[in-house]
Amino acid sequence: MQDSFVAEAPRTAANRQEGNRAQEPARGETRSSVARRDAQAMTPRVDVLEDDSGITLMVDLPGVSKESLEINVENEALVIEGTISSATPQALEATYAEIRVPRYRRSFTLSRELDVGHIEAQLKDGVLKLRLPKHEQAKPQRISVNVS
Repeated sequence: MQDSFVAEAPRTAANRQEGNRAQEPARGETRSSVARRDAQAMTPRVDVLEDDSGITLMVDLPGVSKESLEINVENEALVIEGTISSATPQALEATYAEIRVPRYRRSFTLSRELDVGHIEAQLKDGVLKLRLPKHEQAKPQRISVNVS
């Protein structure tokens, strides 16, 4: 699943489109290989917050460590992938597990108004906080009126 973010004034929230639209394949991939890859991963829950200066994503990634987290921007797409670190001792095997695929994956199409060169990421207590700032020219500007 791929979501879209269009940061444009005067909106107060991101234009987020979710649906059955598949992610565009990267070079060397087919639509079916993208669908298989996405089907083998869980989709993490995401909160999207927007203000005048950018967008903040709060992504739930329980069990994912900093070392097993990948965040990439490629061709106007932000891709978040993480592998769950299992706390099961090596000598034991789970007889029942609700998490069958130990991997998260979510992708977003980014607006050109977002400054991808200055994205900030912080992982704390299983929640990834991504800050995607807007380019200066995309931020709303107040124009003062002079009385003559």
